[in-house]
Amino acid sequence: MSIRYHFHPAKGWMNDPNGLVWFRGKYHAFFQHNPHASEPGETVMSWGHAVSRDLVHWEELPIALAPEYEYDKRGCWSGTAIVKDDVLYVFYTCISAKDRRQRQAVAISEDGIHFKKYGGNPILREPPEDTPDFRDPAVTKVGDTYYMLLASGKDGVGKAHLYRSEDLLKWDYAGVFMENAGLGAVIECPSFSKFGDGYLFMCSGSEDENGLGATRFFYGDFDGKSFVPRIGSRPEKGPYFYAPQFFKAPDGRIILIGWFSRWDKPVDPNARWNGCLTIPREITVKDAKICSFPVKEARHLLTHTHELVRVTKNRVTIDTGWRHPVAYHGDVEDVVILEDDMLLEVFINGGEAVYSLHLKEQT
Repeated sequence: MSIRYHFHPAKGWMNDPNGLVWFRGKYHAFFQHNPHASEPGETVMSWGHAVSRDLVHWEELPIALAPEYEYDKRGCWSGTAIVKDDVLYVFYTCISAKDRRQRQAVAISEDGIHFKKYGGNPILREPPEDTPDFRDPAVTKVGDTYYMLLASGKDGVGKAHLYRSEDLLKWDYAGVFMENAGLGAVIECPSFSKFGDGYLFMCSGSEDENGLGATRFFYGDFDGKSFVPRIGSRPEKGPYFYAPQFFKAPDGRIILIGWFSRWDKPVDPNARWNGCLTIPREITVKDAKICSFPVKEARHLLTHTHELVRVTKNRVTIDTGWRHPVAYHGDVEDVVILEDDMLLEVFINGGEAVYSLHLKEQT
């Protein structure tokens, strides 16, 4: 059966969303992509590309980035996008065929479809400390300054390194944005944005109570050098959810899209495609809680009941037969559901807790 609401490529493997951005009247979603098979492929990892005007209906476009030069022969990996002077810049982690070191590169597009890799790539060649983990560039603008976060970690402690730039091409190291042993050995797939009177920061990598990769959300203060959380939250409970990224829409909303799958999900080598994106969600902060709820453009798809979802005033149980329990405990004010063939997204209390499940695998 086909996926109706969750975008997936027509063929091949996909994982992390990359470079989510509004540009030239459309939403652009890039993503990690192996166009040749339904499983990852190190030397062929590319940036797939899709566009939408309403965040529900997506059109797949030609591949935006593919391994081409010596510095990215082992793949064009996760990154981000930003618009400057009506030109689209995409930043990605490149891996060299010679030493397999993780470095950072940039490509530039005038039309949002055709990209030219910068002649000075890689723009960041070495991490600020001795570590093999130096990836997933996340670029944002605060005031007149551009900031880049890099996923990293050392000695079992996850770190996000911070860089500054005035022109998006020359970057200076600014220090450790945040480090925390509780966030896993590597702070993966960071996202960072000004929001209200504070800042939103999100990262993946740490494990949840079932030993699966989890995504953590924080809201706090940023002084140009480091980030100090005021509140932390994990609204996304998975278990089929990882490596999300958020971006700012033209109307100021912070919109999140994640990868609807997991690295340990069995791969069917005969499948035409593998992996999809979550429904886009708006991030809000209320009553010291960070919430994730479908964007207004998708709310007509929501229902209040499903045969597998049982609701009481203090518990929501999702009867999937999955090997880990899928249940929410606490006051239940509202539950809405998005069903899509074999996929299910359950939103509790306006997105205080969200469960994303692939119902086909029930072992």
